[in-house]
Amino acid sequence: MTLLLTFLTSTIRLGITLLLGSTGEIITEKSGHLNLGIPGIMCVGAACGCLGESLYTSSLDSYDQMSPLPAVIIPILCSLLGSALMGLIYSFLTVTLRANQNVTGLALTTFGVGVTNYIISQLEFVSFQRGSRFFTAALPFADKLGWFGQLFLSYGFLVYLSLAIAIVASIVLTKTRLGLHLRSVGENPATADAMGINVTLYRYAATCVGSAIAGLGGLFFVMDYLGGNWEYCIDAMGWLSIALVIFAVWKPHVSILGSFLFGGLYIAYNYIGGVTFAQKELLKMLPYVVTILVLIVTSIRNKRENQPPAGLGLNYYREER
Repeated sequence: MTLLLTFLTSTIRLGITLLLGSTGEIITEKSGHLNLGIPGIMCVGAACGCLGESLYTSSLDSYDQMSPLPAVIIPILCSLLGSALMGLIYSFLTVTLRANQNVTGLALTTFGVGVTNYIISQLEFVSFQRGSRFFTAALPFADKLGWFGQLFLSYGFLVYLSLAIAIVASIVLTKTRLGLHLRSVGENPATADAMGINVTLYRYAATCVGSAIAGLGGLFFVMDYLGGNWEYCIDAMGWLSIALVIFAVWKPHVSILGSFLFGGLYIAYNYIGGVTFAQKELLKMLPYVVTILVLIVTSIRNKRENQPPAGLGLNYYREER
């Protein structure tokens, strides 16, 4: 029972990283932008958050003076700003300069990973390891509720905030005029433009907001899931997040369950005895295999609501309207 609870809680915590990344990418793709720069953006979001934590701790005489509120708010704001800036760069290149979206996204990933490596190399790991305890702090009464408390209430505040972000995103996309306009921009920007919708503004806003949410996923991965430690595998979480978008058929609420499934499949090898290194790498491929199967099934069924936006990956030229 203890091993099962450990597996499930680890699954949920890793899944939240993927949920934030996929929710941000879904918002972006709904505007017609195929942002393959999400892995780099998540790296930059994590690095900027760690930089903010480091700057805060360096302003103190000792780590014992750390206060929970600034130790959480400062890294989150730095993460949101850094990743939103990456989204702004992507939007400028693809919307204003009309660069190829695929090439721009891949270049942004390479750029983001490089910038992240430089930032982290300049920081002392202990500076944000001390701050991580405020991100992982669980509800005080969770330990008193046995397995229920451990499974549902033993997480940091970002877990519950991430679930709320995904639910709100789903409601906005499907139930509001703002979401209707955004979806129309992604489906047929020429028609949306003819209706008076500012295509450029919506694509800029959706990409920057989506990038900020994805970047927060990178910060969560470091501060919560890794407990303030650093591993150069955040970009792998970004690629998994992009795969999760396909699995969730571009619906944030479906991505909630999908993120937990992907998280469980990705760490399953840790709970299987006698697994060799080669077998471990094969098991880590399971989320991608599931994505391929879902892609095949949705393509065969060919339901419009399960297909990507019609204008995904295509730049809009207003003069050709």
